[in-house]
Amino acid sequence: MAKLHFIYSVMNAGKTTHLLQVRYNYIENGGHVLLFTSLIDDRFGVGKVKSRIGLEADAIPLRKDDDIAAFVAAEHARKKVTVVLIDEVQFMTADQVRQLAWIVDELKIPVMAYGLKNNVYGTLFSDAIVAMMALAEDFQEIKQLCHCGRKATMILKYDRNGEAVRSGEVVEIGGEGRYVSVCRPHWTKGDIGPAARQLLAHPIAAE
Repeated sequence: MAKLHFIYSVMNAGKTTHLLQVRYNYIENGGHVLLFTSLIDDRFGVGKVKSRIGLEADAIPLRKDDDIAAFVAAEHARKKVTVVLIDEVQFMTADQVRQLAWIVDELKIPVMAYGLKNNVYGTLFSDAIVAMMALAEDFQEIKQLCHCGRKATMILKYDRNGEAVRSGEVVEIGGEGRYVSVCRPHWTKGDIGPAARQLLAHPIAAE
């Protein structure tokens, strides 16, 4: 039975690698896969999904006013769609997440949506994630470790001095070097950990 899956984690936990492996497995077995990503996330070019270990694929870039349900329905009528994969679902709108649920319920196509659950300020990332938490039937967490060895559940944003940033814009595309995934106690303390501090002290070595 088709389900709406939400696969989430903190930053740098391997979500994109997991998504691209799932895509490969479906294609290898003869599946017709639709892969969407946000137009906002253009770090590797518009419509490009790329993991930190070098795996990549072309995707359909989505604007916030795009109707995913209509697109998938039209493609499904042309050629049966096996699965819909979503990268960076946190950048979608709540309406688009509801469209994903419609795809599952009416077209009977499984949807696997990958994204960040929390933002750097300790709340659900966006209205899209609020909708996803309410509507998804299956949840999978891809785990990451804090610098202390505990499970990282929070994202800490920091400035050039290594101090925690507690206000400002949630989204900063291309600013990965200013975020670190940590456990809740170290998020509360604003402790970015020795590895991140070392990179700040020696920026050339980080390149």
